[in-house]
Amino acid sequence: MNDLRSHADGRDRCGWCGDDPLYVNYHDTEWGVGASTDNEWFEKVCLEGFQSGLSWITILKRREAFREVFNGFDPELVATFGDADVERLVADERIIRHRGKITSTINNAVRALELRNEFGTLEAFFSQFAEPEAHEPLALVDVPAQTDTSAALAKELRRRGWTFVGPTTMYAMAQSMGLVNDHLVGCWCRDSC
Repeated sequence: MNDLRSHADGRDRCGWCGDDPLYVNYHDTEWGVGASTDNEWFEKVCLEGFQSGLSWITILKRREAFREVFNGFDPELVATFGDADVERLVADERIIRHRGKITSTINNAVRALELRNEFGTLEAFFSQFAEPEAHEPLALVDVPAQTDTSAALAKELRRRGWTFVGPTTMYAMAQSMGLVNDHLVGCWCRDSC
């Protein structure tokens, strides 16, 4: 995979998005852009947890089904899920049917409500963990898998009872939510993020 990829529209993009239109659109319109709602923050943390051990395109192709079965990732609704919901989700072939990740999402919904009660919004909590230094990656090898900041975020979330929120998973979430800008130098999206 090339680190920077030229596309037919004349734009250079981070090579990881390849040519799949769904992935290219995600790269251009979402990756590195912050969220405006608690549901979006909660969704991203959960989907990054589901992605652990898989490729992001696998999750992206199933995202609409995830949104449907997890009620738009509304933490108030997901927090009420019980054993019957877990069994329903484990049987749903449209999503990743990992029991531990499903129960983690329900647990994390409760934890998200606790954060919202304490901080007002999930964004208010997560924005404390924005990367203070500017990253200027020229190639994928320049992009870390985790940082001290993502490790601190993971530690704080685990202290608060969250699961499937390791430092690498939280760094991926930080990248996707604009807490750090890891669009490669030369990518047309870098300056807007």
